[in-house]
Amino acid sequence: MTSKALKSFSREEVAKHNKSDDLWIIVDSKVYDITRFKDLHPGGASVFAEDDVAGQDATEAFYGLHRHEILKRPQYARLHIGTIDGEKSVIYSREVGELSDVPYAEPTWLSAGYYSPYFKESHKRLQGAMRKFVDEIILPDALAREEDGKRPSASVINAMSQLNIHAMRMGPGKHLKGLTLMGGVVTPEEFDYFHELVCVQEMARCGQRGYGDGLQAGAVIGLPPVMNFGSPELRAKIVPEVLSGKKFICLAISEAFAGSDVAGLQTKATKSEDGKHWIVNGTKKWITNGMFSDYFTVGCRTDNGFTVILIERSEGLETKPIKTSYSPTAGTAYITFDNVKVPVENTLGPEGGGIFVILSNFNHERWVMCVASARGQRLIVEECLKWISQRKAFGKPLSSQAVIRSKMAAMIARTESVQSWVENITMQMCNMSYKQQAEKLAGPIGLLKMYATRCAQETAADAVQIFGGRGITKTGMGQFIEHYHRTAPFDAVLGGAEDVLGDLGVRQAIRQMPKNARL
Repeated sequence: MTSKALKSFSREEVAKHNKSDDLWIIVDSKVYDITRFKDLHPGGASVFAEDDVAGQDATEAFYGLHRHEILKRPQYARLHIGTIDGEKSVIYSREVGELSDVPYAEPTWLSAGYYSPYFKESHKRLQGAMRKFVDEIILPDALAREEDGKRPSASVINAMSQLNIHAMRMGPGKHLKGLTLMGGVVTPEEFDYFHELVCVQEMARCGQRGYGDGLQAGAVIGLPPVMNFGSPELRAKIVPEVLSGKKFICLAISEAFAGSDVAGLQTKATKSEDGKHWIVNGTKKWITNGMFSDYFTVGCRTDNGFTVILIERSEGLETKPIKTSYSPTAGTAYITFDNVKVPVENTLGPEGGGIFVILSNFNHERWVMCVASARGQRLIVEECLKWISQRKAFGKPLSSQAVIRSKMAAMIARTESVQSWVENITMQMCNMSYKQQAEKLAGPIGLLKMYATRCAQETAADAVQIFGGRGITKTGMGQFIEHYHRTAPFDAVLGGAEDVLGDLGVRQAIRQMPKNARL
């Protein structure tokens, strides 16, 4: 920074620079020379001609129209020529690696003065390391890729591999043995589902839904069937390739013919005459990461029922992009299988036993979505609390309006209730075997996902009302609100539709009803 930029001014001095050919303003005790910039201002030069702006403290006017990050951009930072005598800047926005002090912006276990029976020091160490990594490495790429639609950058995938983040996102297990996790802040032996929850929620803070799915979401749902049901030889080859970020995998279950109705899938696998290969024909639709995956965990109809098969990208397998309402960076694909030849050794679990493979895998997939949804809702609560505190309407802050406070109360209550239920389910997972989870948690997790995604959509709608026109504008003050409102329905559909999962939970409860229970 030049010596000129370090100069101090009195407010009286700044006030003299109030003409179109000599125009200064004050924002948060910093002095900006906008003489040459005013005609380039997207909102026109006239906004600077107001008596309470030209040569004056425009802090309130600025933050009623712009996000704080604008001032940090190089093209605007260069307009900063000095500060006000004896004053310091006090306004800040998102600080890299730091916790937010906005009420309800962090879950209770991260809030000063509060306690939790679930989280230990190792969880806090991991959270601190993950937040710094996400803010410095992932977030800049997320913002860029969400916009241009390209797949997540290889540099980010590699950086995550070096810290074994891909491995941690698979949850606790043997695959972590011998690894150094996040620089050693947590050991493989102590890593549990709450540590995985930390990883998921810190990454969800980016608020970029398409990028979040593009960033190895396919592996999170497509690799566990290989880890849990693949042969030792298959695991030894596939798992290291995917966890190192060298190869990519996705889960291919949904079809145009059947989504939540897994039993109605039509992709067919038949044995070759010598019995050594599967011959696969059919299609899959809405497959996350399908565009850039090397391996596909595919649900197929076979002569003896439903079977899951790992298929490598090869002759006869083609992928085409599907345009959805979130970014192409997710790699959402339509897949066709035309006489694709697959070794029978690639069968995951027993032939005809694919329903158990998929249903047990659904628990973890849906839990991850609930965990991320809880954090996504919290981000919106933080955005709204900041907005109603700085935005004025009818001469008063938005927070003075009872209807706005009512909406905020509902948003906060929903967010906290989802987080609490998520933590309860996570505790059960930490104390159950994989088989017990499959048997006992499908219903509760289904109900949780139904509740979480409905809460998310209600919060998205309320947030748009709070932000008004800005809430439906892709850039500017309401950019995160617009994005959230547009993409929140994804969680309500992916991994099983709300109504289907709610019904699953109730049907399981009915099956467990004692026969002699009466009113």
